[in-house]
Amino acid sequence: MPAMRVLALSYFALPILVALSVVAPQVAMADDANSIVKQQEPGDSSGSLSPKQQLDNLFTALKRQRDPDQANLIAEQINSQLSDSGSATINLLMQWADKAIQEKHNAAAMDYLDQVISLKPDYPEGWNRRATLNYAIGDYRKSMEDINQVLRIEPRHFGALAGMAAILTDRGNDQLAMKAWERFLDIYPANRSAQEEEGKLLEKVAGSRT
Repeated sequence: MPAMRVLALSYFALPILVALSVVAPQVAMADDANSIVKQQEPGDSSGSLSPKQQLDNLFTALKRQRDPDQANLIAEQINSQLSDSGSATINLLMQWADKAIQEKHNAAAMDYLDQVISLKPDYPEGWNRRATLNYAIGDYRKSMEDINQVLRIEPRHFGALAGMAAILTDRGNDQLAMKAWERFLDIYPANRSAQEEEGKLLEKVAGSRT
């Protein structure tokens, strides 16, 4: 499998493997990334942070974090939150889809994911998981359509952006692929693999102009 395809699947499908106008609120950077989203003290009348506030805080922390290891911990928290649909039925269908994908039962996996999207069309991970499956079986057109739905719901979904960059690269659209990696790095600047992929494309595009 080409390096770009491996890289894309590693981000694009991270939830499978471990089973740009919103202004995010300010968040204090913690030494331990696991404490980025901090609950209010017991008895605090303001209550706990909502899931959306926690996610916004995590994305803010990810954008500010320059240490790759700490950034990876934050990215894992983000993926965990994005994967939780808030519905036991949807989460179960996603688990069945994961199992079917792992067992190479692609038709069954596609059916489960179609059900997820039909039941909860505003759940970005349903679209992302189906985009991943379409990418894996080589249907780039359908994968890109699903990616666009992911980014419509959650423009900061860096996994979907990695998948978009991979598809554009495979199609020879280096300029657009470079823009996708730029968007990725605006959200997740400490990611070394994405930095390397963007650098390769910059060199390739610059070389084609000489």
